[in-house]
Amino acid sequence: MTLYTAPDPKDIERQNVEPVNARRNRQPLYAARRKVFPKRAEGRFRRFKWIVMLITLGIYYLAPWIRWERGPYAPDQAILVDLASRRFYFFFIEIWPQEFYYVAGLLVMAGFGLFLITSAVGRAWCGYACPQTVWVDLFLVVERAIEGDRNARMRLDAGPWSFDKLRKRVLKHAIWLLIGLATGGAWIFYFADAPSLAASLLSGQAPAIAYATIGTLTATTYVLGGLMREQVCTYMCPWPRIQGAMLDENSLVVTYNDWRGEQRSRHAKKAQATGQSVGDCVDCNACVAVCPMGIDIRDGQQMECITCALCIDACDGVMDKLGKPRGLIAYATLSEYASNMAIATDQGRMPVQSTKVRKADGSFVDNIRHFDWHIIFRPRLVFYAALWCMIGAAMIVHLALRERLELNVVHDRNPQFVLESDGSIRNGYTLRILNMVPRPRKIELNMSGLDGAMMRIPEFGMNDGRSFVLEAAPDAATTVKVFVTRHAASALPSEFLFTIEDEGHEDRSTYRAAFNSPGEAK
Repeated sequence: MTLYTAPDPKDIERQNVEPVNARRNRQPLYAARRKVFPKRAEGRFRRFKWIVMLITLGIYYLAPWIRWERGPYAPDQAILVDLASRRFYFFFIEIWPQEFYYVAGLLVMAGFGLFLITSAVGRAWCGYACPQTVWVDLFLVVERAIEGDRNARMRLDAGPWSFDKLRKRVLKHAIWLLIGLATGGAWIFYFADAPSLAASLLSGQAPAIAYATIGTLTATTYVLGGLMREQVCTYMCPWPRIQGAMLDENSLVVTYNDWRGEQRSRHAKKAQATGQSVGDCVDCNACVAVCPMGIDIRDGQQMECITCALCIDACDGVMDKLGKPRGLIAYATLSEYASNMAIATDQGRMPVQSTKVRKADGSFVDNIRHFDWHIIFRPRLVFYAALWCMIGAAMIVHLALRERLELNVVHDRNPQFVLESDGSIRNGYTLRILNMVPRPRKIELNMSGLDGAMMRIPEFGMNDGRSFVLEAAPDAATTVKVFVTRHAASALPSEFLFTIEDEGHEDRSTYRAAFNSPGEAK
């Protein structure tokens, strides 16, 4: 039987890396940027980031090309912001300008969703799904494929210019510009029929605004994702400065558990032989090498940390090689961390002592706290989740029950009334019938109240009556001029109702109008 012997910490590969954005190294805002060369990480969080990147980029680039049949009177693009017709199409949902409150509701849901995620798992949005993070990851994939991993990129950057260096740099930046071009191109496809616009772009016949938008987004994607990278998160994004108000002692954040990592030692066996207290951290700097923000998580919570958890993957890999339990760097809550630190420091009366948190066999003592998912479900989080769900449910119910037929009426202002030769009084109205479905409909127009009064629609050559059937254009507003006449001697009320209803009795809309007479006109 062969006994397993854990590797000596001195055999662990050590990274010659310095956290350029650490507190002790932070430069004034006007200082030149020190480049960050993140090493490729491997592990469960890195795999999760790959999955998120593929899903988000896939949705962004492919969504404009999805077709959705709406009939001959509406576009067949599934997601379309039709600025010319002032419509927003999302699969089976169509939003008109006066229904912009749905967009406002989505923005409110996005805000509360961000509060919810941050309260639960810190800056997980920043670390996994933020567009800046996703495109930086994509640009890093290209950079590593052409220039190599961290050490190779550092050597290339520090070395003199040569043909090979020039070739690699030109190729890298050319591909970055192509990614930026694809990003800008995909964006404009959301505002017009994608196949038609693509053909006009290639033939040079697209509107000038399309080329200008592509050029602007190509430049911003290239600069922000390829050149500025972590500086966008540190200096341009407001969320790092807001997130502190969203976190509490039970929020999950990426944490270096110094209660088990200190004291650090690169020669743990020699230190233990002399009776020194030695923690699990072997000071290999693997966590610093993979950090895309250029910080050292062992310095504690920092504004620059985007909670991408790549340092967890790097540290777990080292712990696996040493035969030690994972979790030296892990998602943890402040309450859990503080409790364990109190044990390791004897309630703060001494430096961290590894013997305080471990038994003789190397396992953790029983009162060490480990993460429990139940701590996530606390009142604050439940409140955010409930509010988010309530807003979403209200929007869905309103969306399902909304009328797709609307009536707007404008009374003639000049003149407000006309005296006919027979002594009767005539008022003019402009009716705007909104048929918000992509098919033509027959609409019945009625008036109620104002007994004895009659309607006339001159443009259709119709006789006087109190009810007419009109043709409403599909997915459009139909304007109709209507005259209402009554006898001057009538003592009837001066208000009445216009009512429209489709032939299937599915939608109905009313409008209360005023009838002006001499001495009553306003």
